[in-house]
Amino acid sequence: MIQQLAAYCARDIRVANVSAAEDLASQRAVLMEKPDVVVGTPSRILNHLQQDSLKLRDSLELLVVDEADLLFSFGFEEELKSLLCHLPRIYQAFLMSATFNEDVQALKELVLHNPVTLKLQESQLPGSDQLQQFQVVCETEEDKFLLLYALLKLSLVRGKSLLFVNTLERSYRLRLFLEQFSIPTCVLNGELPLRSRCHIISQFNQGFYDCVIATDAEVLVSTVKGKQRGRGSKGDKASDPEAGVARGIDFHHVSAVLNFDLPPTPEAYIHRAGRTARANNPGTVLTFVLPTEQSHLGKIEHLLSGENGSPVLLPYQFRMEEIEGFRYRCRDAMRSVTKQAIREARLKEIKEELLHSEKLKTYFEDNPRDLQLLRHDLPLHPAVVKPHLGHVPDYLVPPTLRGLVQPHKKRKKLPSSQKGRRMKTQNPLRSFKHRREKTRPSAKPS
Repeated sequence: MIQQLAAYCARDIRVANVSAAEDLASQRAVLMEKPDVVVGTPSRILNHLQQDSLKLRDSLELLVVDEADLLFSFGFEEELKSLLCHLPRIYQAFLMSATFNEDVQALKELVLHNPVTLKLQESQLPGSDQLQQFQVVCETEEDKFLLLYALLKLSLVRGKSLLFVNTLERSYRLRLFLEQFSIPTCVLNGELPLRSRCHIISQFNQGFYDCVIATDAEVLVSTVKGKQRGRGSKGDKASDPEAGVARGIDFHHVSAVLNFDLPPTPEAYIHRAGRTARANNPGTVLTFVLPTEQSHLGKIEHLLSGENGSPVLLPYQFRMEEIEGFRYRCRDAMRSVTKQAIREARLKEIKEELLHSEKLKTYFEDNPRDLQLLRHDLPLHPAVVKPHLGHVPDYLVPPTLRGLVQPHKKRKKLPSSQKGRRMKTQNPLRSFKHRREKTRPSAKPS
């Protein structure tokens, strides 16, 4: 973002990014040119200060700490305390935070002296003319899977979508469920290498994928707090807080945010909904709610309604009885997604992404076009896949939607070279077609 802001004065303002997962030696050469602005995580900045690659005691003028409410939760407390020992006595500091909690108060006392607090009072989300927010009450957990299947398979939700769940285990359960119906999705998993996660986001922004499943940072903050960095709770939560995408990551042109799991806090809902309806673009937020979660939903509505008290989350008008014909398919798919299948899927994807990230790093540097062809939404297939589930018969489509939805995807046509190859290897007893070969005229004896 700083490079974009300084696009017209790039000769006068030089920016160095030392936050990427690169070796210190290559970054040391960039820092030797003495850039005007250095951007990095506390741990990487501290490493350069300890190795004398970066010297701030006599040159620092401004210190900006962004996402202050997450730094301590992510385990950067010790690095920040050590980093402050390398700074001069006089400099100007800015502390940016979306919320004000105990960690922000502790960081404020550590970094700032007699600060001036600026609170933005403007609306946290766009108005109803730009952002439409709906709630749909699902009687059972099975109804949530059934409704999501209908929305995606019948193309009732169009454009790029973000699916939010509360745990990493739920992410893969949802992906394997949708995989049964030939609906490709990606999981933004904190266990994957940083390079793979950045590549997934980049390709999503470019339109390679229409659907990404993710967790949100508010959930991860509560699990990492008080623990060592890089460790999460066993099994469910991602081990790396960077997996949370409800805030801090810039997704482009997201048409819809689907809260498959109800956000754990009202603030988490705001961060999730903020991924869509950006830059004057329209957006939609649909929240799935169980009857037992109605009281928690009321807290979210109370925060969103503000002073006027008018309801913000409108009821989503959808007749569940019209998609009742899909229920047996939904049950078949849910039975196939077992805990063992989820565990195998997570392990398989981690192995593949590690291979792509490390072994092929130098190859992709030499062949950048091949990196564009690398996909992250390929079927994992640890569960039993039933091919017939990927096809939607016309009689199952609700009568009110016939003619409006197109659940059938056209198959890609084979190139002419492959067509000829297939014709040669066809069995005429199976295809009931036989091409008579032209008989060559026999040579007459001279």
